Amino acid sequence: MLPKVLSLSLMLALLSMGAHAQTVYRIVGPDGKVTFSDRAPDTAAKPAQTTAGTPGSSAAAGAGLPFELGKVAARFPVTLYTGQNCAPCDTARRMLEARGVPFSERTINTSEDLQALTKLGSDSSLPFATIGGQQLTGFSDSEWNSYLDAAGYPKTSQLPSNYRRPAATPLTPPKPAPAAAAADTAPAATETLRRLARPPVAAPDPNAPNPNNPAGIKF
Repeated sequence: MLPKVLSLSLMLALLSMGAHAQTVYRIVGPDGKVTFSDRAPDTAAKPAQTTAGTPGSSAAAGAGLPFELGKVAARFPVTLYTGQNCAPCDTARRMLEARGVPFSERTINTSEDLQALTKLGSDSSLPFATIGGQQLTGFSDSEWNSYLDAAGYPKTSQLPSNYRRPAATPLTPPKPAPAAAAADTAPAATETLRRLARPPVAAPDPNAPNPNNPAGIKF
Protein backbone atom coordinates (compact mmCIF):
# COMPACT_ATOMS: atom_id res chain seq x y z
CA MET A 1 0.00 0.00 0.00
CA LEU A 2 2.85 2.37 0.78
CA PRO A 3 4.51 2.12 -2.66
CA LYS A 4 1.19 3.08 -4.31
CA VAL A 5 0.88 6.13 -2.09
CA LEU A 6 4.42 7.17 -2.97
CA SER A 7 3.78 6.72 -6.68
CA LEU A 8 0.61 8.83 -6.50
CA SER A 9 2.46 11.58 -4.64
CA LEU A 10 5.27 11.49 -7.19
CA MET A 11 2.81 11.83 -10.06
CA LEU A 12 1.09 14.80 -8.43
CA ALA A 13 4.47 16.45 -7.87
CA LEU A 14 5.44 15.97 -11.51
CA LEU A 15 2.13 17.38 -12.69
CA SER A 16 2.58 20.35 -10.40
CA MET A 17 6.08 20.98 -11.79
CA GLY A 18 4.75 20.74 -15.33
CA ALA A 19 2.07 23.31 -14.57
CA HIS A 20 4.64 25.72 -13.15
CA ALA A 21 6.93 25.18 -16.15
CA GLN A 22 4.23 26.14 -18.64
CA THR A 23 5.53 28.31 -21.52
CA VAL A 24 4.79 32.03 -21.30
CA TYR A 25 4.79 34.01 -24.55
CA ARG A 26 5.85 37.64 -24.85
CA ILE A 27 3.61 39.43 -27.38
CA VAL A 28 4.25 42.90 -28.82
CA GLY A 29 1.12 44.56 -30.16
CA PRO A 30 0.92 46.90 -33.18
CA ASP A 31 0.88 49.87 -30.80
CA GLY A 32 4.15 48.73 -29.19
CA LYS A 33 2.53 47.47 -25.97
CA VAL A 34 4.00 44.26 -24.51
CA THR A 35 1.72 41.57 -23.01
CA PHE A 36 2.37 38.07 -21.67
CA SER A 37 0.17 35.06 -22.29
CA ASP A 38 0.24 31.27 -21.98
CA ARG A 39 -1.20 31.09 -25.51
CA ALA A 40 1.05 31.33 -28.53
CA PRO A 41 0.49 34.40 -30.73
CA ASP A 42 -1.50 33.90 -33.90
CA THR A 43 1.22 33.80 -36.54
CA ALA A 44 -1.33 33.30 -39.29
CA ALA A 45 -2.51 36.90 -39.01
CA LYS A 46 -0.06 38.95 -40.98
CA PRO A 47 0.48 42.61 -40.12
CA ALA A 48 -0.85 45.11 -42.58
CA GLN A 49 1.71 46.04 -45.16
CA THR A 50 2.57 49.67 -45.62
CA THR A 51 3.44 51.02 -49.01
CA ALA A 52 4.87 54.32 -50.10
CA GLY A 53 2.25 56.77 -51.27
CA THR A 54 1.92 60.12 -52.90
CA PRO A 55 1.53 63.24 -50.78
CA GLY A 56 -1.93 63.28 -49.28
CA SER A 57 -2.46 59.50 -49.61
CA SER A 58 -3.32 57.49 -46.50
CA ALA A 59 -0.11 55.43 -46.72
CA ALA A 60 2.09 58.52 -46.89
CA ALA A 61 0.10 60.42 -44.27
CA GLY A 62 0.49 57.80 -41.53
CA ALA A 63 4.13 56.90 -42.15
CA GLY A 64 6.58 57.49 -39.31
CA LEU A 65 3.98 58.86 -36.86
CA PRO A 66 2.90 57.76 -33.37
CA PHE A 67 0.36 54.95 -33.58
CA GLU A 68 -2.82 56.87 -32.69
CA LEU A 69 -1.86 59.95 -34.71
CA GLY A 70 -0.90 57.73 -37.65
CA LYS A 71 -4.35 56.12 -37.63
CA VAL A 72 -6.07 59.51 -37.76
CA ALA A 73 -3.74 60.82 -40.48
CA ALA A 74 -4.27 57.70 -42.58
CA ARG A 75 -8.04 57.94 -42.28
CA PHE A 76 -8.36 61.72 -42.66
CA PRO A 77 -5.23 63.00 -44.50
CA VAL A 78 -4.84 66.78 -44.59
CA THR A 79 -3.76 68.62 -47.73
CA LEU A 80 -3.18 72.38 -47.81
CA TYR A 81 -3.31 74.35 -51.08
CA THR A 82 -1.41 77.65 -51.04
CA GLY A 83 -0.26 80.44 -53.31
CA GLN A 84 2.56 82.96 -53.39
CA ASN A 85 2.25 86.18 -51.36
CA CYS A 86 -0.81 84.75 -49.58
CA ALA A 87 -0.88 85.89 -45.95
CA PRO A 88 -3.90 83.69 -45.00
CA CYS A 89 -2.04 80.72 -46.49
CA ASP A 90 0.92 81.42 -44.20
CA THR A 91 -1.42 81.69 -41.20
CA ALA A 92 -3.10 78.38 -42.04
CA ARG A 93 0.26 76.67 -42.43
CA ARG A 94 1.51 77.97 -39.08
CA MET A 95 -1.67 76.80 -37.34
CA LEU A 96 -1.35 73.25 -38.69
CA GLU A 97 2.33 73.12 -37.76
CA ALA A 98 1.70 74.48 -34.25
CA ARG A 99 -1.05 71.91 -33.63
CA GLY A 100 1.17 69.10 -34.91
CA VAL A 101 -1.05 68.11 -37.82
CA PRO A 102 0.90 66.18 -40.49
CA PHE A 103 -0.13 67.56 -43.86
CA SER A 104 0.89 67.80 -47.51
CA GLU A 105 1.16 71.17 -49.23
CA ARG A 106 0.39 71.80 -52.90
CA THR A 107 1.21 75.14 -54.50
CA ILE A 108 -0.93 77.05 -57.00
CA ASN A 109 1.33 79.08 -59.29
CA THR A 110 0.11 78.56 -62.86
CA SER A 111 -3.15 78.64 -64.78
CA GLU A 112 -2.95 74.84 -65.01
CA ASP A 113 -2.71 74.67 -61.20
CA LEU A 114 -5.76 76.92 -60.89
CA GLN A 115 -7.79 74.81 -63.30
CA ALA A 116 -6.88 71.67 -61.38
CA LEU A 117 -7.84 73.38 -58.12
CA THR A 118 -11.31 74.28 -59.39
CA LYS A 119 -11.82 70.68 -60.47
CA LEU A 120 -11.23 69.67 -56.84
CA GLY A 121 -14.20 71.82 -55.82
CA SER A 122 -12.53 75.10 -54.89
CA ASP A 123 -13.89 78.48 -56.01
CA SER A 124 -10.28 79.56 -56.67
CA SER A 125 -9.98 81.08 -53.17
CA LEU A 126 -6.84 80.39 -51.17
CA PRO A 127 -6.01 78.86 -48.84
CA PHE A 128 -7.95 75.72 -49.64
CA ALA A 129 -7.70 72.53 -47.58
CA THR A 130 -9.08 69.02 -47.47
CA ILE A 131 -9.44 66.94 -44.30
CA GLY A 132 -10.35 63.52 -45.59
CA GLY A 133 -13.35 64.23 -47.82
CA GLN A 134 -14.16 67.57 -46.17
CA GLN A 135 -13.25 70.74 -48.09
CA LEU A 136 -12.39 74.05 -46.42
CA THR A 137 -12.23 77.25 -48.46
CA GLY A 138 -10.63 80.32 -46.91
CA PHE A 139 -8.95 80.21 -43.52
CA SER A 140 -10.94 80.40 -40.31
CA ASP A 141 -9.09 79.35 -37.16
CA SER A 142 -12.20 78.21 -35.30
CA GLU A 143 -13.71 76.38 -38.29
CA TRP A 144 -10.52 74.54 -39.21
CA ASN A 145 -9.89 73.53 -35.59
CA SER A 146 -13.45 72.26 -35.28
CA TYR A 147 -13.03 69.96 -38.27
CA LEU A 148 -9.64 68.78 -36.98
CA ASP A 149 -11.26 68.01 -33.61
CA ALA A 150 -14.04 66.06 -35.32
CA ALA A 151 -11.50 64.06 -37.32
CA GLY A 152 -9.72 63.09 -34.08
CA TYR A 153 -6.49 65.08 -34.38
CA PRO A 154 -4.85 65.88 -31.02
CA LYS A 155 -5.22 69.47 -29.82
CA THR A 156 -1.50 69.66 -29.05
CA SER A 157 1.41 68.40 -31.13
CA GLN A 158 2.39 64.76 -30.71
CA LEU A 159 4.82 64.71 -33.62
CA PRO A 160 8.23 63.19 -32.87
CA SER A 161 11.17 65.57 -32.70
CA ASN A 162 12.70 64.08 -35.84
CA TYR A 163 9.54 64.50 -37.94
CA ARG A 164 10.05 66.42 -41.18
CA ARG A 165 7.09 67.55 -43.24
CA PRO A 166 7.31 66.78 -46.99
CA ALA A 167 8.31 69.73 -49.14
CA ALA A 168 5.55 71.62 -50.94
CA THR A 169 4.99 70.54 -54.56
CA PRO A 170 3.06 72.11 -57.48
CA LEU A 171 -0.48 70.86 -57.94
CA THR A 172 0.27 70.06 -61.58
CA PRO A 173 3.66 68.88 -62.86
CA PRO A 174 5.70 71.56 -64.66
CA LYS A 175 5.66 71.43 -68.43
CA PRO A 176 8.87 70.22 -70.13
CA ALA A 177 10.79 72.70 -72.25
CA PRO A 178 9.70 72.59 -75.93
CA ALA A 179 12.18 70.40 -77.80
CA ALA A 180 10.79 70.91 -81.34
CA ALA A 181 12.14 74.44 -81.76
CA ALA A 182 15.58 73.37 -80.59
CA ALA A 183 15.53 70.44 -83.02
CA ASP A 184 14.67 72.73 -85.94
CA THR A 185 17.54 75.12 -85.29
CA ALA A 186 20.12 72.41 -84.64
CA PRO A 187 20.97 71.55 -88.33
CA ALA A 188 21.31 75.23 -89.31
CA ALA A 189 23.59 75.92 -86.35
CA THR A 190 25.72 72.88 -87.20
CA GLU A 191 26.14 73.97 -90.84
CA THR A 192 27.15 77.46 -89.74
CA LEU A 193 29.85 76.02 -87.50
CA ARG A 194 31.13 73.87 -90.35
CA ARG A 195 31.42 76.86 -92.66
CA LEU A 196 33.30 78.83 -90.06
CA ALA A 197 35.67 75.93 -89.53
CA ARG A 198 36.59 75.65 -93.24
CA PRO A 199 39.80 77.47 -94.28
CA PRO A 200 39.18 80.44 -96.59
CA VAL A 201 39.73 79.83 -100.31
CA ALA A 202 42.40 82.13 -101.71
CA ALA A 203 41.49 84.19 -104.78
CA PRO A 204 43.49 83.24 -107.96
CA ASP A 205 46.58 85.39 -108.69
CA PRO A 206 46.18 87.04 -112.13
CA ASN A 207 49.97 87.19 -112.52
CA ALA A 208 50.48 83.53 -111.85
CA PRO A 209 51.62 81.51 -114.92
CA ASN A 210 48.90 79.61 -116.69
CA PRO A 211 49.83 75.95 -116.99
CA ASN A 212 48.20 75.92 -120.43
CA ASN A 213 50.31 78.96 -121.53
CA PRO A 214 53.70 78.53 -119.84
CA ALA A 215 55.27 81.19 -122.07
CA GLY A 216 52.79 83.78 -120.96
CA ILE A 217 51.88 84.76 -124.51
CA LYS A 218 49.33 87.55 -124.60
CA PHE A 219 47.13 88.46 -127.55
